[in-house]
Amino acid sequence: MGLGSTAKKIQKVADMAEKLYVKLNELREQMVAIRDSLEATDERVQQLEVENAEQRALIEALASEQGIDVESVLADVEPPEPVDEEGEADESAEATT
Repeated sequence: MGLGSTAKKIQKVADMAEKLYVKLNELREQMVAIRDSLEATDERVQQLEVENAEQRALIEALASEQGIDVESVLADVEPPEPVDEEGEADESAEATT
């Protein structure tokens, strides 16, 4: 085996390593973006949960003031249909119930 073919093989491995390095950097950047998005989403969800709890307390207070039994009203509420990833009602879950 000559030095020429060895140099070609080494160059080929170096090229592959460079491509792999670029891909790893892209993946790292994507992971950072996903982490940032996840943190922002978590903050929004926490804020919405607090707002929801506040609104529920206000509604329950108003209902109590009006003499409405909140527990009996909630007992009559049917749970929402499951929604698939496209935002459409999941008919398979409906068929199993």
